[in-house]
Order: sequence, then C-alpha cells, then structure tokens
Amino acid sequence: MTRHGGNSGARRWRLTALLGVGVVALALVVTLINTLPGGGSTAGTTRDGDKVHGTPAAPSGRPQPSVGWGFTHTQYSADQGGAATERVEGLLARSPGLPQNQHIMGWGADNPEPAVGRYDFGALDRRVDFMRASQATPVITLCCAPDWMKGGRAGADHTDWSQAALETAPSPDHYQDFADLAATVARRYPDVTHFVVWNEFKGFWNDAKNRWDHEGYTRMYNLVYEALKKVDKDIMVGGPYLVMDSVGPHRTEHASTTLKGPWGAMDQRVLDAFAYWNSHRSGADFVVVDGSSYTDDDELLPDAFAATDKFTAVGAWLRRQTHDLPLWWAEYYVEPADAADERTGWSEARRVAVQAAGLIAMVKGGADSGFYWNPERKQGTDCPGCLWTPTGGPAGGAELPMYDLVSRFDRAFPPGTGYETVSVARDDALHVRVLATDEVVLVVNTLDRPIGARVDGQRFDLAAYEVKWLTR
Repeated sequence: MTRHGGNSGARRWRLTALLGVGVVALALVVTLINTLPGGGSTAGTTRDGDKVHGTPAAPSGRPQPSVGWGFTHTQYSADQGGAATERVEGLLARSPGLPQNQHIMGWGADNPEPAVGRYDFGALDRRVDFMRASQATPVITLCCAPDWMKGGRAGADHTDWSQAALETAPSPDHYQDFADLAATVARRYPDVTHFVVWNEFKGFWNDAKNRWDHEGYTRMYNLVYEALKKVDKDIMVGGPYLVMDSVGPHRTEHASTTLKGPWGAMDQRVLDAFAYWNSHRSGADFVVVDGSSYTDDDELLPDAFAATDKFTAVGAWLRRQTHDLPLWWAEYYVEPADAADERTGWSEARRVAVQAAGLIAMVKGGADSGFYWNPERKQGTDCPGCLWTPTGGPAGGAELPMYDLVSRFDRAFPPGTGYETVSVARDDALHVRVLATDEVVLVVNTLDRPIGARVDGQRFDLAAYEVKWLTR
C-alpha cells in the first residue's frame, strides 16, 4: 500500500507537471494566435461575422420604405437587467411594430470589426435580441467605423472611444471595407430590412473649403447602398442623415435666401450637400435627415412652439427635391442642450407638449417616419425626457410620459395615414396645435396656463401644456 501510494503520488506529480507545461504552452499559442502583428488583440472576436444570429423574426411581407414613429437606443437602454428589462419588453410588446433604431458602433454597441475580418457583435446581438423580444420594427444605422478604417490601430484592445475618434469617418481607401462590413451586418440579421447610412456626416467636413465633404460621403454611401442591395435587393437603404442646421436673422453668412422663415434661415452649405448627394446617389428607398427646431445658436424663434414650423418647411423642401421619396427624421430636437449636452431645463409637461408640436410639424412637412433620441440613464429615478425609468435597479422600467406620446403617435399616424382638416375656434387657433384623421384628433396646448378650447365641434378644457387625444 505504501509503495503503491508513493508511486501513485509520483505519477500524479509528473502528470500534473506535464499538464502544467501543456497549459502554459497552450496559453502561449492562444496568445500568439490572438495577437495581431501590430500588437493588437483579437480575443473575443470571430471570423464568421456574417453567420445568422439567433432566431430572426419571421418576415411579414415585402418591406416598405416607411416604418413609422419610434426611437433610437443610446448608450443605456433596457437590453440588460432582470425584472426591469422584462418590464420594458412588456411595455414595448403592447405596441408591436414600434420602430427601434440601433447604431453598429457606439451608443451601446462595441467595435464590430476590431481587426480585418475579425468580428465582435456581442453587444449588437444583444440589442437586436431586445428588439426582437419587444416585437419592434428594427432599423440599423451604419455608423460608426472601426479604428483601422480611419487611421487607428487594429485590435480588440485598441478601440479609441473618444468622441473625436468615434466621429471620424473611414478614409477613402476604406470606404469599400465599410461597405463590406455593412453587408456582413445585413447577412447576420436578415430580419433587419431598413438601414441608414452613417450619422450626421460625422468626419465629412472639408476644412479647406469650409463646407461638407459631400463628394466623399456620397462615394461611401453608394458603395454601401450597392453592397446591401447585393445581399438582398429588397433591403431598404436611406441617407444622407445630414443635420439640417439653421441660423438666426442676425447671421447672413451662409444663410439661405430661399429656405427661411420666422424660425431662421437654413445653412446653404447643408442644402448644397444635400443637392449633391441627391444628384449623385446610386439610389435611395427613403431620405433621412435630422435637425433641431432651434438655430445653431440655440435660438427658439419666435418661440419654442412656432420654431417647430422649421420641420414643416424643411420637410416640404426635401420632398420637392427628391420627387416625394419617403422622408424620415432620424433625430429631432426641440429643447436646446446645456454645455454637457443635457436637456433638463424644462418641465416634463412642456417637453412633451413641444415634442408633440414637433411631430405634428414633421407630418405636415411630409414625413411619415421619425426616431426619438432616447436619453436613457444607467440608473436612478430622475430621467428627464426618457421613455422609461432607468433599468439599473429592479424597480426600473416604468413608463414615462414621453413613451406615451411616441407610442400613441405611431399607432394613430402610421405611414399612409390620410389626414383631415378639423375646425378650430378662431380664438383657440393661436394657442393649440392640431393633427387629425377620420378617427383621432391630437390637440396640444401651447400655453403654460389652462385654457378652454373648441376643436372639431367639441369643447373641453386643457391644462397647461396638455396633450389631449380625441376620438371622432
């Protein structure tokens, strides 16, 4: 027994030592395999990025270019957590088809291709899974670009998440690489049939000419458009996602002399960039822009509600230029931000009311789709402008007033809606904004005091900044 035990112990030691050497050697091999020539890591990446992820939602027919009114996921959303996440999924499931938009890098998504042909879609997979679970109409915005496409270092450990780096466009010699990445994303999520190309012309500013590099963007857009159509000709693709900047009446340089109003004048450089893209694009299934009702000096002219008329004027101009291609607003802002890019200065009642006026103005300008930029926070209970309370705690995920507005607007005014003119008492017309169909009327009180109003033959009271829905 003693001899056997001793021998057995020696054998165990030799086996353990051998295994130890093997583990070290294997770790060294793995490290070498997962290390790029430049020193970057490929750990956590895969080569089969275009492998279909999860269980795609069943197709509901050929996709149409318009999707309706929804929201964009930002840095924090509801894709992680327990009971709070389930609460939001349930909330969204009560509005099936509500459009949800997610970027491929940034705003909650990791670097999708840290090195050439090496993919990391973990975070994006999670967001797509959330959209599927909440029965969304999914949209993906193809922005931003991996570091190696824009002069940075390749590697999962070398992603530069600074704002300056994130907002750098691919260099021209990598436009095709970005188009290939877009195609990979489309093959991975075959139930996503709507794609927006890039975000706000980020990185496409020509300093030398003091204008947008619309030639560079359009070249990249066309490559992406063609790559997506090769994946599936029925995929819907749109651009250019320009920021429709405007200036106040005291500014004359670059101010448009034709597209202007009490809200200000459009920056002519934006209109020129749009005109170039519109004339040189390979194609487009819809047009997408973003913008604010206020000027680039944060002026609300002549006031917060009247400033939303800019959305109507700009939308009508865009529809004329494109011969009535469907129009999307990828982002729309009615409340100026502070130095930290926070919008917390208004009461929630005022915020919702002006947002409602903005949505009405976009519809009157010919838009039928738009995405509310959801400013979710990681945790806490105070979340101005959010759609639901932060899901960082178990009690989170409760519906907030902005969600009620966005979801009801989507249900009441889907693409293809026929709108009607309803009667508004003369004295009330100055104080309310109205949008109506043959079934519903949306009424917004633009005053910070209660009023009585007569709309569509109905007389009723409105609280300060109240948003009211009437049935017909």
